[in-house]
Amino acid sequence: MPAPQYDKAAIVAMLNKILEMELAGAVRYTHYSLMVYGYGRIPIVAWLRSQASESMMHAQQAGELITTLGEHPSLAIGPLLETHNHDIGAILRESLENEKTVLDHYYDLLALSRDKSVMIEEYARQMISQEELHLGEVDKMLRNPGDVAAFADASDQHNGKR
Repeated sequence: MPAPQYDKAAIVAMLNKILEMELAGAVRYTHYSLMVYGYGRIPIVAWLRSQASESMMHAQQAGELITTLGEHPSLAIGPLLETHNHDIGAILRESLENEKTVLDHYYDLLALSRDKSVMIEEYARQMISQEELHLGEVDKMLRNPGDVAAFADASDQHNGKR
């Protein structure tokens, strides 16, 4: 039985969107790390820089998958909106929104590859798992001490794209 065919052009287009968004994430987190001041600066800067490195690694993984499919990775970068609001809460809220957008793209990739390409489907699932864990961490960071309830509505974290 032949393997089901997938829409290669649509998958590569989505992988390029992911690559661009992850590159933007690396730039954004690096910028944020430069704009942190105050007593808690050192651990926050370390966390932001680790997120920048993770975003770069995710961009590289998307690019490697694109070239595995015999295509050319984008040189573009996703949107970089500057709010000029650099308090930690604003940075984390902005990060949460951007991560939700990236997560939506991974869900879109999963929909394109489901039951059509094990390699791409498993990649999408792995990235969704990582991004959902990351969203959970950012959500916890946005909560006030003692608050147990999620900062963001859990159903909003993936805009219903399960």
